[in-house]
Amino acid sequence: MTSFYEVAKAQVEVYHLVDNNYQLMTPNERGHYSIAPLGVELGIWQGLYQNADLPWLRWWDEKGNLLLTGEERAEVEKQKAEVEKQKR
Repeated sequence: MTSFYEVAKAQVEVYHLVDNNYQLMTPNERGHYSIAPLGVELGIWQGLYQNADLPWLRWWDEKGNLLLTGEERAEVEKQKAEVEKQKR
């Protein structure tokens, strides 16, 4: 599989190798491309990341849940810890 992401157009094309030929894949109902062997989907997410509000190429799980970056996971854990601290 191979993919191309055009930042200016916020468009991604994903190709799958079939019988030594690359075939353009069709996105699912969420506009994502399923990568079944890995159990993930690839697509474009619009939002704030690294202080820039842009369309970003991101990963989702098979159910369509956005997979968080390490930085995002750390922020979630920090917020959970703060809530627990306030409960005490």
